[in-house]
Amino acid sequence: MKLHWSPRSPFVRKVMMFAHEVGLAGRIEPIRTVVGMAQANRDLMKVNPIGKIPTLITDEGEVLFDSTVICEYLDSLHGGPRYFPQAPRERWRALRWHALGDNMLDNLILWRNETLRPKVQQSPDILAAYEAKTRSSLAFLDAEATARGETPIGIGHVGVATALGYLDFRFPGLAWRDEHPNLAGWYQTFSQRPSVRNTQLLDDGK
Repeated sequence: MKLHWSPRSPFVRKVMMFAHEVGLAGRIEPIRTVVGMAQANRDLMKVNPIGKIPTLITDEGEVLFDSTVICEYLDSLHGGPRYFPQAPRERWRALRWHALGDNMLDNLILWRNETLRPKVQQSPDILAAYEAKTRSSLAFLDAEATARGETPIGIGHVGVATALGYLDFRFPGLAWRDEHPNLAGWYQTFSQRPSVRNTQLLDDGK
């Protein structure tokens, strides 16, 4: 399998973290691909019309895009317990945590993009809204940290860990651990897993 990839993309990291969890990382060949909000990658758009990463090309030549779709595809390839649970109660809980992680990422990316605009063009109201949504999400995750720690690891854990990793990567000054000790403890434990340690985000300047 081939994966259009960047070392600074949190959604790519989620796919690679998942691949490590299910034992498939060694089957994925990364293809360094540069994309951006103001930079259309024409070559990538030949296989993924929206021109975003991650984009996976399967061994059969089928193209899959969107990190959630790719993770669910990888979940179909291994023989271990499913990371997308099938039992209703467990499934909806896992998908809810995963959705919150993904939406946190979307919010954080938009927040960072706003901070990169010239200072005179930045909106204080928009910046405040992004921060408020982030802190609300952290409080929700903190309240359920114990339940997450007692639940078999699945896509929800991976989604939350990906969001927290990006928060540390792009907003190191937020000091979210001070106000959310339960979530901080859960993340410290989860971060010791090889899937997290082997997929650290890196801004290589491209």
